[in-house]
Order: sequence, then structure tokens, then C-alpha cells
Amino acid sequence: MTDQPEPGSGQHAPGDRIPAGRGFPLRGPGRRRKPRSRGWKIAVWSLAGLVALGGAGTGFLYYKLNGNLTGVDINAELGTDRPADVDNGSMDILVLGSDSRSGANREYGHDEGGARSDTAMIVHVYPGHKKATVVSIPRDTLVDRPACKLPGGGTAPARSGDMFNDAYATGGPACAVKTVESMTGIRMDHYLEVDFTGFKNLVNAMGGVPVTTTRAIDDPDSHLNLPAGRHTLDGEQALGLVRTRHVVGDGSDLGRIQLQQAFVKALIGRAGDAGLLTDPAKLYDMADTATKALTTDSGLASVGKLVGFAQSLRGIGAGGLNMVTMPVNYDPTDPNRVVPLTSQDDQVWAALRADKPVPASATKGSAGANAGAGGVVTPQPSRSTTAGH
Repeated sequence: MTDQPEPGSGQHAPGDRIPAGRGFPLRGPGRRRKPRSRGWKIAVWSLAGLVALGGAGTGFLYYKLNGNLTGVDINAELGTDRPADVDNGSMDILVLGSDSRSGANREYGHDEGGARSDTAMIVHVYPGHKKATVVSIPRDTLVDRPACKLPGGGTAPARSGDMFNDAYATGGPACAVKTVESMTGIRMDHYLEVDFTGFKNLVNAMGGVPVTTTRAIDDPDSHLNLPAGRHTLDGEQALGLVRTRHVVGDGSDLGRIQLQQAFVKALIGRAGDAGLLTDPAKLYDMADTATKALTTDSGLASVGKLVGFAQSLRGIGAGGLNMVTMPVNYDPTDPNRVVPLTSQDDQVWAALRADKPVPASATKGSAGANAGAGGVVTPQPSRSTTAGH
């Protein structure tokens, strides 16, 4: 990794506007509040299976794994100036991948000015919990960021034309959630964050994730070299895949998003494999790794709440996920940035608010739908599927 920011990476180059208020606490304590529980299926399925098999050791497991979890009290930080909390069985969660290079993440480059949200997905679970829509937000999207509290006190004033990932850099998880809610008019019920090292360790704890590449991928920047064919990606390779951009599609972050979406489906398929959730030793390793990897809103920061969420999502498999990218076009004044297609974005958010599928017209002509990396990576059938389950 070079210490200089790559074009379109979301890292600031000389001359870029840099918001005030860097250095927010990534893992501050949070008070636990009444949950509307949701979470990342890998983490919560492994927790649920482990507790089910734990027998007399369940009390110790709860104590140990609860100690791993970190909660951020986003509700307390944001207060009441938020979209309505709709209680109809649907749920919305903001999932962020942090690009912090601090601590164990130093091997992935030099950290200049604090972490940003490298990956952002809104997950909308429909009433009945059989299907979900995942909307990826390009990190370089120029958005109107609302005013956000600063970790050291005071407030960062609202700004127009900031990159989306600067919201996280300015005010941490709460500012990222507030920005998403301002963009969409949808209240986020929950928040999940994982950094580079946590992601890598989680994939390794699962024993790798099987994928098929339809063409060779050789990206020196992400240190990934895969010939075309079938692979079981270890943590380092999986991290390289979701960071790859220059050698697939149009070479943009939008192509990288298409790779990330394909990998999420493979990851969920792997989590549902027959046998993976019936081995107590593997379950413990997965649960221990997952709880160390995740930062959540305080409403999910306990094993019991995550286990309850796991049970509620068992009906959603990879086939029940519809994955789209927020409609955008390249900024005509800067090809390394993208701008929202407002009328089409409105269709996306309106569909989610109404618990309806995102219409095809919403993404037609969007740069994200035409980035050219779709189909480069596909999930391999899970063992549970091939066994006829």
C-alpha cells in the first residue's frame, strides 16, 4: 500500500476540503437501550448455534462473549430529531466497513487523519423476515452532511458537497447514521461496523469463503492474484477482493461495490453451510472472533440480543437478498467523485419506506449498475444447497 491516497479512494489529497473534528472515539462505551435487534448473520448465527450447544457452559459463554462486544449509544447521541420509528416488523440497519489503519490495521497503509467508512450498506429487512434489500452507498458520493456533534464537544456545521465517508470521519458512527437518515428519510434501527482486521479474522474463523471468479484478478494495490476458477478465499484474500478496484470493470469504486455485493452473498451462503453451525469448537472460534470484530449500536451490544436477532433472520438466505447500488453518476467536474441521481434515489428510498421492492427504473442508467464488474465473482453453491437442504 502506498502512503498517498489513490484517486477516488475517499482519502484526502492536497487541496481537498478536510472537515474539522477528526479523531472521534471508534470504540467508546455505550449504554444499552431497548432493542429492535438485527445484526450481521455470520456473527449472530454462530452465536445462536454456540449457545444452543453450550449446555452447562452457556453462562460462561455469555459472560466471555459479552465482554468482547462494543456498543455505541447512537440513540442518545442523535436524540429525537430523526425519522419516525416505524414498528411494522421491518428493520433497517447501517453496516459500515471502517478503513482505519490504526493498531493491527497498520499493514494496510498509513492512517492520515482518522478512519473513514470504506464500505457502506443499508440493509432493509421486509416484514416477515424472508427477504431483504441491500443498498450500497458509494463512499465518494457528494452529499449534504447535516450538522453533527463532535466527540470533543461542539458541533460540526452542516456542509454541502462532502464525500459520504467524511461523515464518519467527522463525527463517527452517529454522524454516519444521521447522514444516512437525512438522505433517505428512513430511521436506522441498528448499526454494525467491522474494520479490516476484524473482517479478515472472521473469514478465517469460518474456514474461508468459496467463490468462483469468471476471469483472472491481479491487483497489486490490493495484493490479490486469483486465476479464473474456483477458490476458497482465506481472510487476506477476501479482504483483497473487497478492496479491489483498478483491474475490474471500469476501475472505479462502483466496480468494487459490485465485487463486495457478490462476496456478501457468498459469505451468507457459507454461513448456512451444513455442518458449519454444528461444530462447537468452530462455533466458539467464530463467535469469539465475530464479537471482537464488531462495533454495534448499544441495542445490539449483548449476546442475548444478537441471538434473538439470529433466530429472527433464519428465513433469509443469499437468494432472498436483492442487492443494488444507490443510483449515481460521475461528477462532471471530477471523475473520482459521484453525484446522486436525485429522482431515482427517491424511488429507492420510497420503495424501502413502503416495504416494496426497488423498481428496475430506479437503477436504470445509473453508473453503479454499469460499472462492469458484475458477474466477475459468483458464490459457489453451499454444501447445504448441494445436499438438497
